[in-house]
Amino acid sequence: MLELISPNFSDLLKPNLQLGKFPDGDSHVHLPPIPAGKQEITIFHRLYPHQNDSIVELLLILGSLVSDGHRVSVVVPYLPYARQDKKKMDGEVKSAEALCDLLHRAGCAKLITFDCHFLNAEGPAEYGGLAIENLSMGEALIEHAKKIFGLEPFEVIGPDGGAAYLVKNWGGKHLTKVRGEYDANSAHKQRHIESLTGDMGVKGKNVLILDDMISSGSTMARALEMAREQGAEKIGCAATHGLFLHNALDKLQKVADFVFSSDTIVSSRAEVSIKARLTDHLQGGAKLF
Repeated sequence: MLELISPNFSDLLKPNLQLGKFPDGDSHVHLPPIPAGKQEITIFHRLYPHQNDSIVELLLILGSLVSDGHRVSVVVPYLPYARQDKKKMDGEVKSAEALCDLLHRAGCAKLITFDCHFLNAEGPAEYGGLAIENLSMGEALIEHAKKIFGLEPFEVIGPDGGAAYLVKNWGGKHLTKVRGEYDANSAHKQRHIESLTGDMGVKGKNVLILDDMISSGSTMARALEMAREQGAEKIGCAATHGLFLHNALDKLQKVADFVFSSDTIVSSRAEVSIKARLTDHLQGGAKLF
């Protein structure tokens, strides 16, 4: 397998292709020499930040490789537009589906990503005609939290149902947003806890709130406040994708004892690397260490 590494992946791998801009703003892509004959190629390319430009760059790379007859897979740690997978009003575009369809039509044989927002399980999936391998950072994030909590036990809770698969293997709970407030359900027994003021079972316990992403931080902050109000001791939060938009970090730090994410998105709180999980999946492909 050949690897093409984008400059925006340089924190994990040494780049071997060049990206730039022409004076008029058009994207310029320069690929390294590719051996003759049909090749199995994996592109490592981030689509965030600057997602629109990054998507165009990826399409240009794909177009060149596919037209030469190569089979191409793409590693995109965080998939933008993933939250736009449903129409909430007439005329609204399902951008997640449109993007996946675009990548499929451009010749992407498989997209490898992490904790994709519109998927509810780890493993292979298909969306918009695109084959997707959804890898999870749930276990790695929980292992990192263990180091922070030390020998002290802690509860793992997801702030909404979408995060359920991240916590279910750890006997965790997830919160479900209902009419602007939250109630909780056991990940295994789906035990209903009466109301916002009901017993979540965290009194006197340490708590980790775990989600697939932290964007504005509002949902996470409310989940943290609930745990604090109901008597939790040390409280932290983590996510696979740390966007931390606007004042999200300030908002969370007022409630949480610690905040961290993986490095699917580069940030000051990216404390857990995707390297090991990605290497394990590729099984001898890219050497990330």
